[in-house]
Amino acid sequence: MNDFVATVIRGLGSGSIYALLALGFVIVYKSMRVISFAQPAFMMAGALLVSYLVGSMSFFPAVVIALLLTALLGAGVERVALRPMIGKPVFVIAIITLGVDIVLRTVVNSFIGLDIRQMGDPWGLGQIGVLGVKIDERHLATLVTTLIVVAALFAFYRWSRTGLAMRAASSDQEVALAQGVSVGRVFSLSWALAAALAGLAGVFLSTGIGLEQNLWLTALKALPVIILGGLDSLGGAVVAGLSIGVVEALVGSYGGDLHPVFGGDFFLVVPYLLMLVVLLVRPYGLFGTREVERI
Repeated sequence: MNDFVATVIRGLGSGSIYALLALGFVIVYKSMRVISFAQPAFMMAGALLVSYLVGSMSFFPAVVIALLLTALLGAGVERVALRPMIGKPVFVIAIITLGVDIVLRTVVNSFIGLDIRQMGDPWGLGQIGVLGVKIDERHLATLVTTLIVVAALFAFYRWSRTGLAMRAASSDQEVALAQGVSVGRVFSLSWALAAALAGLAGVFLSTGIGLEQNLWLTALKALPVIILGGLDSLGGAVVAGLSIGVVEALVGSYGGDLHPVFGGDFFLVVPYLLMLVVLLVRPYGLFGTREVERI
């Protein structure tokens, strides 16, 4: 039983990273109705900045500064590469975000190099005992921090003036403009928030194991998360991210006991199998808004 609980906690830790990445996808989609494929690049950029800053300051101030810089990078990308494309087909804008991702990752990889860059591990690789269950400190730190960030994000959207403006713009841009909301500002802030969340996910992913060039592949697991939770649902992104992390961990630990085909690296494909099932049953996701189109 203790092993099962520890496995679930480990899955929640991994799922927290997926949730942070998925939240960035959802925030951009809600504001611009386009999927941003630049999230992996922002994740790598945030982690890279921390790896350089920790050489001259302590870890937590380095994370704060790195996330602010990553947010500015996201806002800059929106202003330079995406703002001129307003009014163009969504497919064109999505391809541009893919190009942005390739360019940024190429630059980031040139700074990473071929070796693994270390950034320290402030929460440790040890374990702590909670009610007799051994829990990895880094998984617990990831889960707790993610819950705090998610709570702050939901409070921002619900009660702050800027958050209300972003919600209005995501519902109807023309009405929001008529009410004095700066849609361009909403776009910039959405990209800044998405980039910062991706950078935070990159920090959690890299601490302890280090930063290397292929780490961006983890960000691709956010795609099944947003399909499962719904492209326009912030709550769905959190629930789906945590759920996929737990299912992935359980299959990795106990799948081989059920059947040999579920052993080995089968857990790596579990998120995409879940995505396929959801697409067949509910194409708009478990929590997404169902759209009805007249033909």
